[in-house]
Amino acid sequence: MAAFVDVIIPVPLQGLFTYALPVSLQQQAQAGCRVIVPFGNKRSTTGLIVRLHDTPPADPDVNVKDVMEVVDEEPCILPSQLSLWQWIADYYVCSIGEVFKAAMPAKLRAPSQPPRGGALMSSGVPTETDSPPRGGWEGATPTLSTAQAAALASIKAGWQTHPVCLLQGVTSSGKTEIYIHLIAEAIAQGKQVLYLLPEIVLTSQLTDRLQAVFGDHLGVYHSKFTDAQRSRVWHRQLSQQPFDIIVGVRSSVFLPFQRLGLVIVDEEHEVNFKQQEPAPRYNARNVALLMAARAKALTLLGTATPSFESYYLARTGKYALVQLKERYGKVQLPRIEIVDVKEQRHKRLMNGAFSQRLLEEIRAALDSHQQVILFQNRRGFAPQVQCHVCGWVPTCPRCDVPMTMHARSGMMTCHYCGYTVPVPSQCPACENKDLRQHGFGTERIEDDIQKLFPEARVVRMDLDTTTTRQAYEQIIHDFAAGQTDILVGTQMVTKGLDFENVSVVGILSADTMLNQPDFRAFERSFQMMSQVAGRAGRRSLQGTVILQTMNPQLSLIKQVVEADYDAAYHEQMLERRQFAYPPFTRMITVYFKHRQLATIETLAREATIELRQLLGTRVLGPDEPPVGRVQNLFIRRVILKLESRLPIAEIKKQLLEIRRKLLMQKQYAAAHIYFDVDPL
Repeated sequence: MAAFVDVIIPVPLQGLFTYALPVSLQQQAQAGCRVIVPFGNKRSTTGLIVRLHDTPPADPDVNVKDVMEVVDEEPCILPSQLSLWQWIADYYVCSIGEVFKAAMPAKLRAPSQPPRGGALMSSGVPTETDSPPRGGWEGATPTLSTAQAAALASIKAGWQTHPVCLLQGVTSSGKTEIYIHLIAEAIAQGKQVLYLLPEIVLTSQLTDRLQAVFGDHLGVYHSKFTDAQRSRVWHRQLSQQPFDIIVGVRSSVFLPFQRLGLVIVDEEHEVNFKQQEPAPRYNARNVALLMAARAKALTLLGTATPSFESYYLARTGKYALVQLKERYGKVQLPRIEIVDVKEQRHKRLMNGAFSQRLLEEIRAALDSHQQVILFQNRRGFAPQVQCHVCGWVPTCPRCDVPMTMHARSGMMTCHYCGYTVPVPSQCPACENKDLRQHGFGTERIEDDIQKLFPEARVVRMDLDTTTTRQAYEQIIHDFAAGQTDILVGTQMVTKGLDFENVSVVGILSADTMLNQPDFRAFERSFQMMSQVAGRAGRRSLQGTVILQTMNPQLSLIKQVVEADYDAAYHEQMLERRQFAYPPFTRMITVYFKHRQLATIETLAREATIELRQLLGTRVLGPDEPPVGRVQNLFIRRVILKLESRLPIAEIKKQLLEIRRKLLMQKQYAAAHIYFDVDPL
């Protein structure tokens, strides 16, 4: 029997931790089982066995502590999951303990065992009873149009030579119906399906459609469910009757899959597939691709506006490419009309954030009992408040950003750390009471449009109004049922939501997306504007989109109007090749954080010297990011541009060693250094 176990502990420390295994526990212990172990100053914590062995630590003076308890009678994760966790840790340059913490529901990391199975209807997840048999989905799967059927056949043909296929289908072309046919075939073959979505907001509509076909073979998994509910889904996936289909957001890639056969990544271009904070800073789309490859499963990436990296891989033969260029029912793409906001303001024709053309189209839609979506990618009432006399602007005391005014709550809020204070009644610098609001957030758009159209039923959808699963589901349900006339929202409304009665979409300020200091700004702007435009006219009449911009002469605006994805792609690829950006290089951003400005400046400079010794001119920086202080931590960064031919895995090991050496120095002991691989 093994005398020792190597254990993952959910902490940001590299490596595994070795514990002695008492004789009384040796029969029960297996790789993949949870254990209760003493750790640090804590009395105990939950770890996960990775390996059992008989090799004592090389240092005889090391005091090896005993495992206190083995929690599980059977492993709670599969060997394939352990292997995936290690890959994520290596690729995204973090600890496997951080992956463990992100992967498992908190209840499974607590020192107790949750119940297995159980009815889940109250959680929004289907129950295990009354499941229809596999196969026989044909009284239930939707009938495909000629174009959809041709696309389906092309996908299958593409899979003969490429395990990954990119489906580029214009908005409202009926990609979901194609997905349903592929899911039905996979389940009939005894395979499981992972259906990834970028936003929780999309799961409600989709779950209803899939449940109508597949009934209780469907499970849903995302963070709006309680931890207990997610734990039960996890355990069911380990059982002999797992869900055949899992619909979920990025955390779904961590679930156990015993016979994965198909992965669908819908809206594959979305940045929300990338985890930003905390570690692991993984891209769920890319992790899903690796999962599928290891399971020898097929992958379908679907979107109207592919990420330029994915499109590049398709154009260069790494992926199969299928294009679906007509809308379902041959409905025309929306007519996009540009409004020059600068000219309209000069002529004093703007009514707040609204041009006369937009107001005319809104009135026509309401008179015809049709619906309107207004897109403004800033929440709150006013992004900035300023004293008209001395220019004072309320800023967050913990972050280097102006605070956003929220009129309903009467508070100024920092959208980086959540710090709030009451809206000031006068300037603290000069005591003047002439404080003016600058800019328009979704809250102000909602108020202003309600005043202009008092008879309209106006609802806002942003982070402030969708704090619970029930809240966003109610907003979507009411709008789909025609109980709302005008939906005001942030980028949430650009996602693949399907509303049949929307005839007008207003893009209120295209320029806020374009003016970001990011090489992907034009790509994201094209995607976002194209996607929100695609919410209009999805069933019968051609929809209308009013695109308000200060820069109508930009080539990107023309490309959006003409739905010319290829032109946008080729223009950006020329620039990226010239300036060595992805997909022509790999990028890693190194971040440094500390409470003292002088310390962070010194640390960043010293780290850059070390990095340049390793990588030379591939190191850019150090510089200050657009927001240079968050939660009282000053931030500096260094960007690494690495050619694909370089030994990337070895470079990542060197990065960890450089970090280790720096943090060992006393003056940097309180600093944070972390890596963002393939940043978005």
